[in-house]
Amino acid sequence: MKINGEKNIETVLFPNNTMRIEPQEDDDIEKIESIKYHFGKIMEALGLNLDDPSLQKTPERVAKMYVNDVFKGLNKTNSPKISFFKNTSGYQEMILVDNITLYSYCEHHFVPFFGKAAVAYIPKDRVIGLSKINRIVQFVASKPQIQERLTMEIGEKFKELLKTEDIAIYIEANHLCVASRGVKDDNSMTTTTFFGGKFRKNKMKNRFLTSIHK
Repeated sequence: MKINGEKNIETVLFPNNTMRIEPQEDDDIEKIESIKYHFGKIMEALGLNLDDPSLQKTPERVAKMYVNDVFKGLNKTNSPKISFFKNTSGYQEMILVDNITLYSYCEHHFVPFFGKAAVAYIPKDRVIGLSKINRIVQFVASKPQIQERLTMEIGEKFKELLKTEDIAIYIEANHLCVASRGVKDDNSMTTTTFFGGKFRKNKMKNRFLTSIHK
């Protein structure tokens, strides 16, 4: 397979995976049933009527959402398949993917935080399919997180996959735990960054920061 004239040289998964494995259906069913039961108990404790037609299916909906969607990053078998290509052109400038949609859940209150991410790297021997950058960001975000650790995990993952220290990450997010409770400020945004290798130097750091949409 060739993309833009470059031969696909390697396909890998996240660590500890040697092949693509579909999630264990029995395990997923067990998780869904457990979450369904306990979330129903939470609703009952809140005084909600589970016999109400509008609420009857809510515990099951929440359970399926947690297992199959918003927390799928907890299951390594859901990790995206990643393709690399030889850097045959010898490209040594910054590659930037900006405005990546980011959606995660605050591990302190289990409510969403969401925003945009930017990922940049300077390639050495390999480059990565552009859409795979988005998939990696989305996968790492698909579990209970705090933004600081999420930013570092994304940076370290790209360092590992691309075999380079020259990685830069920018995340700007709105946290519903701030907007919907406590101080109830829905205008504030939280920004976190990760800089490795050449991006630690002011010239490249500033080039990255002035290139992204904020």
